[in-house]
Order: sequence, then structure tokens, then C-alpha cells
Amino acid sequence: MDRITTSDGTSIYFKDWGTGPPVVLSHGWPLSADAWEDQMMFLGERGYRCIAHDRRGNGRSGQPWNGNDMDTYVADLHELMTQLSITGATFVGHSTGGGESVRYVARHGGAERAAGLVMIGAVPPIMLKSEANPGGLPMAAFDQIRQGVAADRSQFWKDLSMLFYGFNKPGAKVSEGLRESFWLQGMMGSLKAEYDCIKAFSETDFTEDLKAIDVPTLILHGDGDQIVPIDDSAKLQVKLVKNATLKIIPGAPHGMASTHKDIVNAALLEFLQSKATQRAAA
Repeated sequence: MDRITTSDGTSIYFKDWGTGPPVVLSHGWPLSADAWEDQMMFLGERGYRCIAHDRRGNGRSGQPWNGNDMDTYVADLHELMTQLSITGATFVGHSTGGGESVRYVARHGGAERAAGLVMIGAVPPIMLKSEANPGGLPMAAFDQIRQGVAADRSQFWKDLSMLFYGFNKPGAKVSEGLRESFWLQGMMGSLKAEYDCIKAFSETDFTEDLKAIDVPTLILHGDGDQIVPIDDSAKLQVKLVKNATLKIIPGAPHGMASTHKDIVNAALLEFLQSKATQRAAA
């Protein structure tokens, strides 16, 4: 089985690789579970069960008109966890998926469901600039993204991939294959879902969710991230989550799970092994 059907009839595709303690991975916008293959193979070979789904409207999942919002994303993830009977999982989220994972653990984690949380280049607490969040990005920046997606999303994905992976930086070694993979994953999704998700990842306020997290938490962020600036994300997350550790990866871009996969994989494995040691000691 590689699909579930949610209560509103949406088909959610997922990959379920390996056996052992579960690791549940939520991808960024506008990608799919394929963005996690480097981590899934690495961890799967080291005794972990890795589960990654295509968010509704993305990849191979259904493309409904409605439900392209954070609360529905979290509800879909909860249905997946329930139908697969997953307990004691470490939830790993990148970018938009970081917000999804945070809200999931805050609302549905509990002592039985969630054992840990990892945020990688994650959007919380909130990206949009306001009086309460003066370090955020202005609405005009997100309106510009909406305009680009609506006008010619195929070209937009090609252009965005340069910033996403830091390939626009001086001396960067550009992988055209990785750029094409980004483009392909983006084009597999629904235009409507990808457009709606801009509001979901930029305007959702995760502040209270972060405060509610009570499991060991690792925050990974690159100081070369041009998509989710570190000062208004990771550096605030570590202040809001009670039991969090921030690891800054020098020079790493937003898409560091691909460009810096060896560093990311090693950090994930170290975190997972440290939690196992903590459980054994308890």
C-alpha cells in the first residue's frame, strides 16, 4: 500500500522505507516526498523506518480544489499516522513541512505519538512582517511570488531553484540535475494548491505551537538561506521551544538537505541515536 484516502476523499501518496523506529518527513513547497530520498535511504540503511508523503495537491497525491491550508495539511498527516498506526515517531519537517510538523506535534503528538522533532530551514514562527513580527518579509514579497506562480510557474520554478539551492552565490557548483528535479517536482503539483500554499506558509502563525512542543527538538538552518531568513525563523524557534538545540550550518542554502546532505544526515542520525540513549536510560 502506498496511499491512504482522507475523510474528505483526497488520496495521499506516501513512501514507507525500512524498518525500525519511525521517522516521518514532511517536505517543503513546492516539492514532494522525493525531496527526502537522500535522508530516507541513509536512515533506512541504518535501521530506521522512514515515511514521507506528498502533501495534498503535490506530487502523486490528489489535487482537490479545497483544503490547501495548514490545518488541513496537519489533519491529513494525522490520518496517515492513524491509518499506519505510527507511534513514537520523530517528525522531520523542511520549510513549509517544518510548520506542518510543528503544528502536528503540538496538536497530535503527545507522549505516545511523537518522540522528537527536527526542523530544517523551517518557516515558524511566522514569515509575514507585521507590528508583532517586524523582522518578517512584507506582503509585497509574497504577492510577487503569487504573481510569478500564476503567470508562468514552469519558468518560476527554474528561477527559484537557483536561490533555493544557493546556486546564485559566487563560486557555487551548480547541479543542473538537481534544478531539473526541483522543476519536475514543482510541475507535478497542482497550480491551485501551490498558489494557495503561499498563504499557508507565509501567514500561518506557529508561535503558540512552538511554545507547546515538549519533545526533544533539533533545529537545523543554514546561514546562507535566501528563502527563509535565519534571523526571523530558527533564531526565534530556539527561544520558543523548551527543549531545543539550534545547529547553524555555515553557508548552507534553503535546500541543504540536498546540497549539504552529508552534514544533514549526520546531524539527523546523531539526534536519533541520542534520543534512543535517553529512552534506554529512562
